[in-house]
Amino acid sequence: MRVVLRAGAAVTATAGEAERLGLRRLLVVCGARGKDTAQAVADSLGPALAGLHDEARMHVPVDVADRAVEVALAAGADGCVAVGGGSAIGLGKAVALRTGLPLIAVPSTYSGSEMTPVWGLTEQGVKRTGRDRSVLPRSVVYDPELTLSLPVPLSVTSGINAIAHAVEALYAPDGSPLVSLMAQEGVRAMAAALPDVAADPASLDARGRALYGAWLCGSCLGATTMGLHHKLCHVLGGTFGLPHAETHTVVLPYALAYNAPAAPEAAEAVARALGGAADAATALWELAGRLGAPRSLAELGLTEADLTVAAAQATGQPYPSPREVTPEGVLGVLRAAYRGSAPGTD
Repeated sequence: MRVVLRAGAAVTATAGEAERLGLRRLLVVCGARGKDTAQAVADSLGPALAGLHDEARMHVPVDVADRAVEVALAAGADGCVAVGGGSAIGLGKAVALRTGLPLIAVPSTYSGSEMTPVWGLTEQGVKRTGRDRSVLPRSVVYDPELTLSLPVPLSVTSGINAIAHAVEALYAPDGSPLVSLMAQEGVRAMAAALPDVAADPASLDARGRALYGAWLCGSCLGATTMGLHHKLCHVLGGTFGLPHAETHTVVLPYALAYNAPAAPEAAEAVARALGGAADAATALWELAGRLGAPRSLAELGLTEADLTVAAAQATGQPYPSPREVTPEGVLGVLRAAYRGSAPGTD
């Protein structure tokens, strides 16, 4: 993978990345909300543009993916450019998975999906994920200017979503010293950048540092196996339709608090990256609160009756975790996240 990070790169570097890859007919995919930005990128491709498809949706429903594949094939595309947040990049990955077309990612949020070979599709209320090298973008173009219009609340939750990738990488069974270094630096960079983004949303420096953090945190997710936190968020998003970044923001402190007794070194690493906090889970919860992010699943629209269903789904299949995953334990995590009080106080 090649990474470009500089202001203005979305419209000055994307065409060059396509040319470097030998691509001559590119389909640009995006969501309806990000169409204007994607159109600017599309225009920069000149005669290499095969079309613009603006139907990306959250959690990548299978029918949306099917339609994008049809459009790509009908256009005779030899590559795909995904412009936007996780939904757009997820749709680009679905096209790459189904067709084998090379993917260029131009992110407009801090989710970090662009750095991973992980794909996700939602069908009949169930989100399934997998790993395939074909969905890993060949080039990633980070442009701080592209994130200037990202509202502060979404900037914050998108950034904490990225932090979640790094946190889980620190206790993943397939982690490594290199991944741990990237994870700690990613958490440090993102946690330092987000207050500056909130204070001055027009700061290209703060936005650039947040993209740097997203790059590192996303790389950690791409290198390791996801655990309890991501499993819970996939269930809450795929089954109950909760918003992606906000759900990650709410769940992260409680998932970390659950696993911390079985992964003390990982928890200590997170605490160091957060400026030497006394308790990593509490520090993450406080960071979200200081920046005005939601801190309870109730705020996101989940009902108390949903908790038992979500816990059953999240424990239906085994996955790695430093602490044993039990229905009772997961239900406890969900109940704490539903109430939203400080981790460990319930």
